[in-house]
Amino acid sequence: MITLTLEPADALVDVPRQIRVTGAEPGQAVTLRTHTVRAGVPWTSEATFVADAAGTVDLERDAPTAGSYDGVAPMGLIWSQTPTVAGKRELFNSPVTEPLVTLLAAHAGEQIARATLVQRLAADGVTRTEVREDGLVGTLYLPPGPGPHPAVLILNGSGGGINEPRAALWASHGYAAFAQAYFKAPGLSDYISNTPLELFKRGMDWLRKTVRPLHDFVAVGGQSRGGELVLLLGATYPEDVSAVLAYVPGAVVHSGQNAADPAVGREGPTWLLDGKPIPHVWENNRTATWAPFDEGPAPHRHERAILTALQDPDAVARARIPVEKIQGPVILLSATDDGSWPSSLYSQMVRDRLAETGHPYPVQWLDFQDGGHSILFPYVPTTQHVYAHPVSGKISTSGGTPKDNARADAESWTGVLQFVNDAVAARAARQQGDA
Repeated sequence: MITLTLEPADALVDVPRQIRVTGAEPGQAVTLRTHTVRAGVPWTSEATFVADAAGTVDLERDAPTAGSYDGVAPMGLIWSQTPTVAGKRELFNSPVTEPLVTLLAAHAGEQIARATLVQRLAADGVTRTEVREDGLVGTLYLPPGPGPHPAVLILNGSGGGINEPRAALWASHGYAAFAQAYFKAPGLSDYISNTPLELFKRGMDWLRKTVRPLHDFVAVGGQSRGGELVLLLGATYPEDVSAVLAYVPGAVVHSGQNAADPAVGREGPTWLLDGKPIPHVWENNRTATWAPFDEGPAPHRHERAILTALQDPDAVARARIPVEKIQGPVILLSATDDGSWPSSLYSQMVRDRLAETGHPYPVQWLDFQDGGHSILFPYVPTTQHVYAHPVSGKISTSGGTPKDNARADAESWTGVLQFVNDAVAARAARQQGDA
């Protein structure tokens, strides 16, 4: 009789699982199938293996002979899932405190064994509070216990909205996490255009006032346009930003692009400071053209247009984010097949500038070969890299392959978590030394 075991069966989403089948005939074909309902849509995968001489299939050891993924990948059945409804990309339930439940079935001849895998974004005791005050829109996740806890401000990219999944997972690892929205959320603009940086200063001030962070530590983390933004915030408000977590960031300020207000245009400003637009790379640019992005069949690579803008060194110099003003550790995460913009090149520009100016804090750069723009956290599907942009509707590719994107998800999260833990410890040591 075959048996399907999962260890652990119920844990946080970033915990790897051991998936094993025992009791098959030696050399027997064993097919594993998954079914997960994500935001109301079923996602599925399957893979076929050959049982060893003891009648066992172990996903930590065995590669499938056919199926949704290839090679040895202990969590390949999860990251290779695809939606049964075309175009659906939402990976998490609403609220995100509702766990993801995956039903697994192992088929060996006429025998079937079943098991249930539960992935949680919020650990027991994590609390969720909607924030609608002081002009702020977002969600605060707090770890269990009275604290104080170090804090992270989490910002989304050009899709807008509130990044609750990342905030919930940070809270599950002991951080007070405020996912702040700045467009495409209740009471806010539908577009990124003309967003004042003062809004995020207010968010950091509110977070400090509300949770009184351990060691006064407030990191800022964001991906894509949010990655550009957190570098800009670190440079603009250096005394307020304890560490910068820049996922697939820009090294220069960009125009509104795909998330722009049509009345402003995609070459109009994104960020304001003191009511004035911050210069961006498309402004008075002698080489920039949208043609490589606009023309040809879908899916389109936005990165191709951005590369034309970077050929004007004067425009790049005017728009460069002055990262040397940042007064804290910086971690950069990028990928070599980023379809949205050249995050590897941008991260290198930031890293090099910090090195040139003798940045006195740790700088780490994690660059993922053949990965794409969508770097999240471990053990979620990585198959849907062609998408309709949530604002412009343009059919684009974020790049990468499912396998390489899954590796980037896993290794980036491990690296970021360790980096921030180290930054908190270093800040505590400095404060003790100053006392």
